[in-house]
Amino acid sequence: MILYNTAIFLFLLGARIAAQFNPKAKCWLQGRRRIFERLRRTIPEGERIFWIHCASLGEFEQGRPLIEAIRAEHPEYKILLTFFSPSGYEIRKDYPGADYIFYLPADTPRNVRRFLEIVRPEIAVFVKYEFWLNYLRQLGRSSCRTFIISAIFRSEAPFFKWYGGIFRKALKCFEQIFVQNMDSGLLLNSIGVSATSMVGDTRFDRVSAIAAAAKPLPVVERFAAGQPLFIAGSTWPPDEEMLLALIAAHPEIRFVIAPHEIDRTRIESLCSRLPRPSALYTASAPESDFTDTQVLFLDTMGMLSSAYRYARYAYVGGGFGVGIHNLLEAAVFGVPLAFGPNHRRFREALELIALGAAQEISSFAELDAWFTALESDPAHYTQAGSRAARYIIEHKGATEKIMQHIFSRKPV
Repeated sequence: MILYNTAIFLFLLGARIAAQFNPKAKCWLQGRRRIFERLRRTIPEGERIFWIHCASLGEFEQGRPLIEAIRAEHPEYKILLTFFSPSGYEIRKDYPGADYIFYLPADTPRNVRRFLEIVRPEIAVFVKYEFWLNYLRQLGRSSCRTFIISAIFRSEAPFFKWYGGIFRKALKCFEQIFVQNMDSGLLLNSIGVSATSMVGDTRFDRVSAIAAAAKPLPVVERFAAGQPLFIAGSTWPPDEEMLLALIAAHPEIRFVIAPHEIDRTRIESLCSRLPRPSALYTASAPESDFTDTQVLFLDTMGMLSSAYRYARYAYVGGGFGVGIHNLLEAAVFGVPLAFGPNHRRFREALELIALGAAQEISSFAELDAWFTALESDPAHYTQAGSRAARYIIEHKGATEKIMQHIFSRKPV
């Protein structure tokens, strides 16, 4: 643990230095100022606390179905939600589904002791990748029941290396590890961790709930005007270069583009390169005239998951960078998908490709070929879309299995 605690110390030192010029690092530090004082002032003694921790926004979306199930079925618990990253906390700090929302104090032995003395959680749930060794060590010594959900393990992780002893020991602190797939369970079994359950990924429950409650978007509906709509979500510049060529090649198709980063200058630059008129969502109204408009930019947050309901085709960005964004938000509506080549870490991408519901593309020529094949063959289009929708349906149910175990102590 000496090396681990030294690494945490160096990380904190680096964060303080970076905060001088990096807004995200500054936000990370400021969000933790006087945090124990605020925790003590906010959380009354004697409450039954269900604590769920998420690294960031993506993990929150995975944990959200569990939070909402607890809220509905076990109101005797107060829900404490913590985040590691500002990109999760700052967006969800007013989320009404939790009673208390805070940043997680840095994983030092002293911070952990103070946090747990104040909070005294009865149940703790970590989402997907969070393995803070001091927290897990202290939780393992307490009476708090501790779980991790939607976990996924790969052979290159420290747990499975010769030097990973302290990480393997940390896994023993979990009462149960709920994994996404069989491979993860087999890897854990290979190092003597048997308290595992293959229940799947709670994201499937989340996107199903989103689809069921999808908000009507009158502006998008009027823009589509009953015509085939191509929606490109969470796009980055390499994605947008191909999309510009596709837009020019298919004037008969209307496009909605939702950039991952809503930068007005970048959107204006894209508009200037389009062959036909475009519009911004925030500058449009339900009665706007989109007769000559080919492209609508979603220049606002929180609309994309509902917008996919209007799509006939979908392209999901990020596959030419660190990795693709959320495919399931589009697949749940039975929409054929395309995305870039950097998707190997995403099980759903590989499985959707294998099913014929999605296509990897590496160039404009491949994107155009995928689109043209769907557009010219209605049977092919119908088959791809129905397979995408069925994939979501067949993978639902992880949340219920997790709830059953936590609150009945029965095997899953």
